[in-house]
Amino acid sequence: MILCEDKSIYTGITTDLKRRFKEHKEGRGANYTKSHKPVKYLYKEKFKNRSLALKREAEIKSWKREKKLAII
Repeated sequence: MILCEDKSIYTGITTDLKRRFKEHKEGRGANYTKSHKPVKYLYKEKFKNRSLALKREAEIKSWKREKKLAII
């Protein structure tokens, strides 16, 4: 999870966290982070495969902000 300048939280998956954060900062990441500039990492988890990561991403995205902040 990434905190954006407007205090919103972006959730996504990657195999290379540093590279992906840099892409978001440069405006080459997700469409969301092009208009909601990323500030810092808030939280990360590691998974054995992409399928598990995508399932967890979908779960977290369905949560309200308070629940997301509670796991940090």
